[in-house]
Amino acid sequence: MIEHVHTHITNELQQNTKTDTIFILTAILLNLITLAVNSGLVEKSRTQSSSLAVMFVFVFLIVIVNIVVIFGLLKGRQTRNKLANGLIAMYKDQNVDKYYDETLLGNYNVRYNLFMMVVICSGVIATIVPFILR
Repeated sequence: MIEHVHTHITNELQQNTKTDTIFILTAILLNLITLAVNSGLVEKSRTQSSSLAVMFVFVFLIVIVNIVVIFGLLKGRQTRNKLANGLIAMYKDQNVDKYYDETLLGNYNVRYNLFMMVVICSGVIATIVPFILR
């Protein structure tokens, strides 16, 4: 039974990683596409208010998607910590905990923080640069 639980937890960790990867890639891709679109609209936005309105709609989209991604990553970090703590408890019960370095949990948290910084920075750049160009 313990092998089944171990397999289940490791599968959940793998799924968590895939979900986090999708969140991160989606946010960065959206930010870059929006940066390109809004930068392309800069010239028209000087004379057409509709182009400026479109730019603001894309900014709103960036904000909403980035907020969703950040919350998703926060939940992903929380889930990873719970699953890893479960594995550590299981390893301690089986006297194999010496093979899993608990400092990895801190490394995972730092990595999540870095991912969130990348999402936030790319979102801020995608929002600000077109308006600076304007």
